[in-house]
Amino acid sequence: MKRLLILSGKGGTGKTTVSSALARLSQAKAIADCDVDAPNLHLVMEQNTDPEVYDFMGGDKAQVAADLCVGCGICEQHCRFNAIHVQDGTAVVNEFACEGCSVCVSVCPAGVVSLTPDLAGKRELYAKGNVFSTATLKMGRGNSGKLVTEVKLAMLKAAPPCDLAIVDGSPGIGCPVIASVSGMDLVLVVAEPSGSGVSDLKRLIQTAESFQTRLAVCVNKYDVSSNHTAEIEAFCAAQGIPFVGKIPYDPLAVKAVNAGMTVADIECPAGQAVRSIYAAVLGLLDINKSDE
Repeated sequence: MKRLLILSGKGGTGKTTVSSALARLSQAKAIADCDVDAPNLHLVMEQNTDPEVYDFMGGDKAQVAADLCVGCGICEQHCRFNAIHVQDGTAVVNEFACEGCSVCVSVCPAGVVSLTPDLAGKRELYAKGNVFSTATLKMGRGNSGKLVTEVKLAMLKAAPPCDLAIVDGSPGIGCPVIASVSGMDLVLVVAEPSGSGVSDLKRLIQTAESFQTRLAVCVNKYDVSSNHTAEIEAFCAAQGIPFVGKIPYDPLAVKAVNAGMTVADIECPAGQAVRSIYAAVLGLLDINKSDE
């Protein structure tokens, strides 16, 4: 089974739009949404069964036994993250600010503050029929790279025999991206034709190349800036990175996404461009299209 990861250097480039279309065109039996901070691939990947749901436990957070707290305020004085305050005579923890450093536990004279495992998110696996793995990280939580790894491994373990698995990654170059790149056969980068888009593309490629992962690049809304598109094509040529296609700005694509469809589900310029990109990607992965 070949593993295709779709990434972008920044949010809003159309990464998930491309991911969903490639999943539809390939009729992929193994799909993962590793953008755990803002997952949305499920909006177009319809599932007819209920998922298996798993808790994702992150780092520890402080917890106060309110009925035993004397409200002395010593914990508040020593918290460098401003995460614990005395309200109405009881210490209250701000779960979004708490870093689990345990200073409050150490200084509490009454011994009523403790560290407890934090429910940082939920992981879901649709394992009946086609496999779809996804997760949602709670706001303000860390360990997103660890959760991405769990999402990816869950898909791989549950996947039926198939030629291609598709993974929709996170934007940027942070921990979630690093966790998702590992073990991929090809990374398709969806670039944006803008100054920041070119800069982000170069940073992302540098990150992915450190894992010695094969890369390919396409440009979404290429006709918004022909100069930046030409710059991206020239950069790919200089770096020896396959440039697999250009997707035009297409109002019909917006309508398709808003209707819960992919651009591959309708006849439109963007859909035709994605079909060409899909064929090029299959060639890079050495997958016979007739087998898909």
